[in-house]
Amino acid sequence: MAVKTITIDLAAYEALARRKRSGESFSDVIKTHFAAGGVGRDLLAAVRRAQVSEATIDGVEAAVALRRRSRAKAPRL
Repeated sequence: MAVKTITIDLAAYEALARRKRSGESFSDVIKTHFAAGGVGRDLLAAVRRAQVSEATIDGVEAAVALRRRSRAKAPRL
């Protein structure tokens, strides 16, 4: 397998390191998150394929409306 050496700043390295799991290489992280068909594209495709009933949509809309009318309040100390 051919390899390339790249230079990234410390902030980019830390962002990459936070996503790295035990036993996973930095190359694995990059391919998972940024390669064609990565996480974001997979999620978007799944959302587009999802079939949601009108009843579910109505339920979500009702829950959102209820939360708008009844905002959570901070506890009094």
